[in-house]
Amino acid sequence: MSNPNFPELEEEVLAFWEKNKIFEKTLEKPAPLSDFIFFEGPPTANGRPGIHHVEARAFKDLIPRFKTMCGSRVVRKAGWDTHGLPVELGVEKQLGISGKPQIETLKPTAQDSIAYFNAECKKSVWSYLEDWRQITRRIGFWLDLEHPYITY
Repeated sequence: MSNPNFPELEEEVLAFWEKNKIFEKTLEKPAPLSDFIFFEGPPTANGRPGIHHVEARAFKDLIPRFKTMCGSRVVRKAGWDTHGLPVELGVEKQLGISGKPQIETLKPTAQDSIAYFNAECKKSVWSYLEDWRQITRRIGFWLDLEHPYITY
């Protein structure tokens, strides 16, 4: 007997779940216990996901799956943390600047500079969206990624 190819088996299970809309069916089934709403504590999407995100999401997935098995309808809302110092520092690094005084000199006026900097922060966050979607799918973390909440 040969050793199983675990990555291939994982892909088969994920394909089965997607083809048969298993996650969606958990939302359509009767919920004799109650509705349970899960808002993911959102990752700061200012970079690619790492192993620590996989671990945290595995823990986050336990309660919703348990509640589903107990008879609740569990709405799982994805979220994206798109603000804050990690995002700002990353954009400052990309632009080769550091701190508010330099941000305010990016355009002819301080107001235009801040608007430009904010737009660059938003743009930088979404550059990693596909990486986050892929890891979310690959680890079998069921979330509504189509209607996330976003912390701009």
